Amino acid sequence: MANQRAGEDEEERLLEGVANNEKTDAIKARTLEEKGTWKSLPHKKQLLLLALCRLSTPLSNACLLPYLYYLVESILSDPDHPSAPQKISRMTGLLVAAFPLGQMSTSMIWGHVSDTYGRKPAILAGLAMSVIANFSFGFSRTIGMLLFWRVVAGMANGVLGVMRTMTAEIVKEKKYRSRAFLAPPLIFNSGRVIALAIGGCLADPVDHLPSLFGSSGFFNFFHNPGGVSWTITYPYALPAIFNGTVLGICWVLAMLCLRESLPTKEPGRDFGLVIGKSISGFVKRKFLRRRGSGYSAVQIEEGEVLMADIRMAEASSSCSSTPTHSTRHEAQPSRPAFRHIWTPHLLKTLFAFCLLPLHNSTFLHIFPVFLSMPVADNPHPTAFRFSGGLGLASPTVGLYLATLGICGILLQLFLYPCIHTRIGTLGTLRFASSMFPVVYMFAPYLSLLAGTPKVKWPAMAAVLFSQVMARTMAIPSNVILLTEAAPRKGVLGTVHGAGNTLSAMASACGPVIGGLIMAKGMNAGIVGIVWWTWLCLVALLALGWSFMMRTGDMEDEGDEIAVMDERSK
Repeated sequence: MANQRAGEDEEERLLEGVANNEKTDAIKARTLEEKGTWKSLPHKKQLLLLALCRLSTPLSNACLLPYLYYLVESILSDPDHPSAPQKISRMTGLLVAAFPLGQMSTSMIWGHVSDTYGRKPAILAGLAMSVIANFSFGFSRTIGMLLFWRVVAGMANGVLGVMRTMTAEIVKEKKYRSRAFLAPPLIFNSGRVIALAIGGCLADPVDHLPSLFGSSGFFNFFHNPGGVSWTITYPYALPAIFNGTVLGICWVLAMLCLRESLPTKEPGRDFGLVIGKSISGFVKRKFLRRRGSGYSAVQIEEGEVLMADIRMAEASSSCSSTPTHSTRHEAQPSRPAFRHIWTPHLLKTLFAFCLLPLHNSTFLHIFPVFLSMPVADNPHPTAFRFSGGLGLASPTVGLYLATLGICGILLQLFLYPCIHTRIGTLGTLRFASSMFPVVYMFAPYLSLLAGTPKVKWPAMAAVLFSQVMARTMAIPSNVILLTEAAPRKGVLGTVHGAGNTLSAMASACGPVIGGLIMAKGMNAGIVGIVWWTWLCLVALLALGWSFMMRTGDMEDEGDEIAVMDERSK
């Protein structure tokens, strides 16, 4: 009897242990599900397509930076004139500022178009404009035409806010937002690193790639003694051709595979998706399924196959995405009046959204110049009065920036999600904002280390790495906060259009103001004045402003907006 009782107790303990293990496993699985991981992130293909569409910005904007000086120099009638360097500098500054100015002018328009006609048509139209602008820029040989096509490229990239809106609509669950909003910046940063390398390598191919375009090059089919004739006439067209080709491929992929995310437009029939499904089905049937079959299927005319595919895709689309009659006529939430979109919470978030590019774009412009400036003697430097740069060659600067750009990609992949999970979106923004003033305070002192290589390189790495890490955390946090500040989902395109407009305006103004202050500082023998008076002050303002912000979903103010709309009626 005692043995039987002991056996029953042992069995109960075993069953209890199994139950506890199952409970623990269930809790772990639920915790992982609540956190949201890269593996469980929904709609990965759609996010990848959106990220590829965002390549239009780095390819259109960053690719020309390595050869911009030489492009302008090749157009000048008298490049050897003593005043030519100053003129070239002014022209390159205008060309750099033209892109964000064009972007600023159309961001709100693109947002409104996407809210009215759909996200996908707006993105396709923007990509088509980018393709045309890039090809045309490469074959322009006057300053006026170069400026015009830079503005057009910027206008096309005003669609960036629409892409951010589409990301928010594709990934609706809050736990996935931090990773969903990281996908486009990851592709953006990767594209920027590649664009800098491609721009430097493909520019003036007769000199840089003589084995392909030189007098005995592979592509010199007509044996022109100077090299491929069109590359002599248009020495900086090849990077633009590369950009236009890549963006053209992105346009085709978006047309065939990207799904509309605007709720009022989702039920509509998308012939691009129908054609994409037909092509995909044809490829699978022609090249994948037939390999495994041991017999030959009855051949059907290609036209009949295509029509059958189209009919099947349309039927599948109508079954999966078209709502029932009752759902179709369900009352959609009305869009608030335009003046009621701009709630106090949204306005505070928009102000924070433009402060970040105001100092970050200045840093991206000033820091490479600072690294390239000649070294000064500084025989008796004081704490604030010293001058000079680090005297690095342009290939070294480019390689250094590209290397740290790769570090930024790794930080976005592995560090940001962990920090965001631990301290939240607003906490991450505040943490990143606290790093910027420290970086800007110590950056100019690098010039005092120019003669000590053992200290100079680690100090440069520390400054640049800290800035890269701070902006890696701040940019996606800013985007998430702006998305959550929108009063209704139906106005996300307008809200992100406004954010993109302010961001572009800040990106255009920041480098201009920073460059003027830096020139004043160089004349006064105080190289750090731009860092301490402009960059530090803007960064401190952004840090202080982050403590006036709050988090909140876009539904939080829906009732308030509805009341305001009722009152206006």
